[in-house]
Amino acid sequence: MEMLINITVNGLATGMLIFLLAAGLTLIFGLMDVLNFAHGALFLWGAYAGIWVYTSSGSFLIGIIAAIITCCILGYLLERFIVKPVYGNHIQQILITLGAMLVLSELVKVVWGPNIIHARAPEWLRGSWEIGDIFFIKYRIFIIFVGLLVFGSLLFLLNRTKLGLVVRAGVMDKEMVQALGINIRKVFLFVFILGAGMAGLGGMLFGPYSGVIYAEIGLEYGILAFIVVVIGGMGSVLGSMIAALMVGLLGSYAAYFLPEIALAVNFLLMLAILIFKPSGIMGMKEALK
Repeated sequence: MEMLINITVNGLATGMLIFLLAAGLTLIFGLMDVLNFAHGALFLWGAYAGIWVYTSSGSFLIGIIAAIITCCILGYLLERFIVKPVYGNHIQQILITLGAMLVLSELVKVVWGPNIIHARAPEWLRGSWEIGDIFFIKYRIFIIFVGLLVFGSLLFLLNRTKLGLVVRAGVMDKEMVQALGINIRKVFLFVFILGAGMAGLGGMLFGPYSGVIYAEIGLEYGILAFIVVVIGGMGSVLGSMIAALMVGLLGSYAAYFLPEIALAVNFLLMLAILIFKPSGIMGMKEALK
C-alpha cells in the first residue's frame, strides 16, 4: 500500500511538471495555430538558468524568478524573430522551431558546459512527512501544490478576466476578434510569453525533482508535452491537466510494474485516444474551459 501511494505521488508530481510545459503549448497552438517545437528548449533554459541562480545566490525563490524571467525573454525573442514570420505555415513552423530547439540546446552546452549538473531541493523542502506508515516526500508534494496553483490561476485568468475572454474568443474565431478592433497580435505575444514563463517554471522545478539536469531534457519533456496536448485536446487547459496527470501516472506505474514498455506506454495511450476520440479528451468544442 505504501509503495502504491509513493508511486502515485511520484506520478502526480511528474504530471504537474509536464502540465506546466503543455499548458503554454496548448494555449499557443489553440490561439496562434503555431506548432512550436522549440517550447521544450524553454523548459531546458528554465532548468539551467534557475538552478545556476539558485546555486549562486542560495535562494530557491530567486532561482524560480530568474528561470521565469529568462524564459519570458526567450519567449519574446522567439515569437518576434522566429515564429512571427511563419504564421499560417505549419511546415515552416515545424522546420524553423525544430532548428531553434537544436540551437538553444547547444547554446546551453556553450554557456554551462556539456556535463550533468546536480541540483538539490532547498533545505525546507528536503526530507518527507510521515503519516502513519506512509512517507510523503516534501518536494513532490510542493510540485503538486505549485501545479494546482498555476492551473487554478490559468482558469481564473481565462474565465474571470477580460483578457481571458479575448484569449478564449481568439481561440474560437481570431478574425472576429480582430474585427472588433482588438489587436490580436499583442494577445498572441502575451500568450506566447505566458507559455514560455510556465515552461521556465517547470524546468526550474524539474532540477531538484530529478536531482540532475542535462541538455536532453528539453527534447524529452517537449515530446511528452506534445503527447499531452494531443491527448487533452488542442487549446484546452483542462484537457492538458487531465492528460498530463494521465501521462505522469501511467508512466510512473509502468516504470515500476512493466519497465520494458515504460517508454512506449505514453505513445500507446495517445494512439488509443486518437482512435476513439480524435479531437482529444476535451476537444476544441470544450477548449479553454
